[in-house]
Amino acid sequence: MKLKKIALSLATVAAVLSLAACGKKQAADKNTVKIGILQLIDQSALNAARKGFTEELAAAGYKGKKVQIDYVNAQGDQANLKSMSQQLAKDGNVLNLAIATPAAQALQKEDAKTPMLFTAVTDPKAAGLVSDVDAPDLNATGVTDAVDVAGQIDFTHKLFPQAKRIGLLYNAAEENSVVQIAQAKKELKKLGLKAVVKTAATTNDVQQAAEALAKQADAIYIPTDNVAAAAMPTIGKVSEAAKVPVVNADATMIKTGGVATQGINYEDLGRQAAKLAIKIIKGKKVKDLAVEAPAKTSLVTNKHRMQLFNLTQAQVEAAAK
Repeated sequence: MKLKKIALSLATVAAVLSLAACGKKQAADKNTVKIGILQLIDQSALNAARKGFTEELAAAGYKGKKVQIDYVNAQGDQANLKSMSQQLAKDGNVLNLAIATPAAQALQKEDAKTPMLFTAVTDPKAAGLVSDVDAPDLNATGVTDAVDVAGQIDFTHKLFPQAKRIGLLYNAAEENSVVQIAQAKKELKKLGLKAVVKTAATTNDVQQAAEALAKQADAIYIPTDNVAAAAMPTIGKVSEAAKVPVVNADATMIKTGGVATQGINYEDLGRQAAKLAIKIIKGKKVKDLAVEAPAKTSLVTNKHRMQLFNLTQAQVEAAAK
């Protein structure tokens, strides 16, 4: 009987200590900034945006026990986007970051209360994320990856003046890509060039689409498209085998398949988004934070592919002016 009493007493003490520990943890959690991140797919540009975001937060002191990042990746699956958005909505985060248009649309649909930031979104107004980019009215703001598509088509034309047929590869289900392709077609028409268009709904479709373009086009332009970005190594192999150059909209994609670009750096976009996040953490309202365009662009080249297509650094720099 005494042994049972002793065991019960020990169990009671353990329970009290456990509750005390939980109390301490909860108290500590009050000083921890909780941030959710929903990423559309695992690809270099979006990974770079996330990296820039977390590194900029850390540089501002939000690291270690001071921040809790709840990162989820939908791997391009709409069902995942929905369920992950619902989970983030329940997590009590100070804010959530959506990386890419479909991720932002899904998160906004499932969570109207938590402040939302977005990046890697080309046209937030067309995507329904804001009605007014200067005064966000739907609890969402962020940094776009909008590029000067007309300028990039002109850059492509200057690099390869002999190219009369320009291939355009994109995923027709991505709003950001649809907007850019429309702009590219318009500029190609102005230059008297022919647009050859192929779409790829998934990364599995990219090789066939790229090979078809390589047979019909003299050069290929790829916008900030998530499917194409995820399959850029495949596109690079097709480009090299067919001797058809590729120009990309963003700097990240150049490393694995493009020749050059006067484009954006997604890590920089992530850092820019983090600066908005810090303002929200410190009490700023989303409606008071205008949507921002990329702060800068940069000329990025792939030396191996420049040699492959007989381009010098001087030629590329001249085309970028």
